[in-house]
Amino acid sequence: MRFMMLMIPKGYESADPGTMPPADRVAAMMKYNEALQKAGVLLALDGLHPPSMGARVSFSDGKPTVTDGPFSEAKEVLGGYWMIQVKSREEAIAWASRCPASDNEVIEVRQVQEFDDFPADVQEAAAGFQDMQSQTTKKN
Repeated sequence: MRFMMLMIPKGYESADPGTMPPADRVAAMMKYNEALQKAGVLLALDGLHPPSMGARVSFSDGKPTVTDGPFSEAKEVLGGYWMIQVKSREEAIAWASRCPASDNEVIEVRQVQEFDDFPADVQEAAAGFQDMQSQTTKKN
């Protein structure tokens, strides 16, 4: 089972462009990342720049509208993520619980929808998805 662990740092929604975590926090997080890697559960991970450097594309009547960050209505934003592969939801939660997060950070654990999770009619509508997914995975 694949799970995404989504880091939600409080206050990051209003962080200035180019804001970076301090070196000691990065060092602690690297030890955690290495533990995930050594356990063979880590598939991908990345930190994200603050929303002030991002953009949102919304759709009204099928037309895209771009809004540059920061986003005044944002209450929670992502600071980064891990993609892990484990045997259960409980194991994913156990890994999230080991993260050296600070008091202002929350990790949301979400299971990735696998192709086989969908009913037959949805699988038929998504014909070619598994091939597309495997080709994307090979590039990374």
